[in-house]
Amino acid sequence: MAVLTNHTAGRGRHRRLLPAVRDRLAAAGHPVQQLTASTGPAAEAACHAAVAGGAAALVVVGGDGTLHAALQALAGTGVPLGVVPAGTGNDIATGLGFPPAPLAAAEAVAAALRSGTSQAVDLVRVTGPDGARRWYGGVLAAGFDAIVNARANRIRWPRGDRRYDLAIFLELVRLRPRAYQLHLDGVEHRFNGVLVAVGNTASYGGGIRICPDADPTDGLLDVVVGGAMSRITLARLRSRAYRGTHLQHRLVTSYRAREVRLAAEGITTFADGEPCTRLPATLTAVPGALTVLT
Repeated sequence: MAVLTNHTAGRGRHRRLLPAVRDRLAAAGHPVQQLTASTGPAAEAACHAAVAGGAAALVVVGGDGTLHAALQALAGTGVPLGVVPAGTGNDIATGLGFPPAPLAAAEAVAAALRSGTSQAVDLVRVTGPDGARRWYGGVLAAGFDAIVNARANRIRWPRGDRRYDLAIFLELVRLRPRAYQLHLDGVEHRFNGVLVAVGNTASYGGGIRICPDADPTDGLLDVVVGGAMSRITLARLRSRAYRGTHLQHRLVTSYRAREVRLAAEGITTFADGEPCTRLPATLTAVPGALTVLT
């Protein structure tokens, strides 16, 4: 069993639990190989090496970003994934049905591995303008939310969640609708909007249910579009999105499709909270691309 641990996930608040987590995982009866990596690319490389080396399972102890790195190695391989949520948001782990408490999740993963219990779920394959491919398991942001994420990554002070509060304020001041081209299974939609989210699971950003009806086993992508709206309207919709009731607003539209082609000027998308690709991009739901130990 290969175990990828992000010691800084969730600001390190679960670090003291790591020995107990490893003990519970070891109860599955497999030798535990600890993967070490200090950067995202190094984590991806370590996961690829573990999968190629015949790992019986890959367990991620961390948040959505660490999990995103593991998905690049696991997609389409059949090697099962276990998740011990230890990040700030843990949106993907929640969407895939893993227990929210780290020790309970470790016990559930070990039990599933012992009994051979697993489930096939969908992933999303993203093809960028240069043909490069990435995978994601949660939500891809391609509007105001992506712009805020990019801005927050450039801010060095303040640290923590306050970076995102500052980034939201700075980008709300500059808010303007953008012209989007959206093709859903070949059907074109053109609109001016401030937000586009494409979900395999329901939430991002630590519980914002942006795609509340998304199901990672239905072979479909949930696409949520926020039209041309004011700063005040967007700020109010953010609070509604935690409950998933924003879909009832007249300026919000939702769709479902197997393949999504999306284009807009000046947007770098973020998937699972990580930089993904610039637009235009093609997003394809791939049924059963990931095996999970749930």
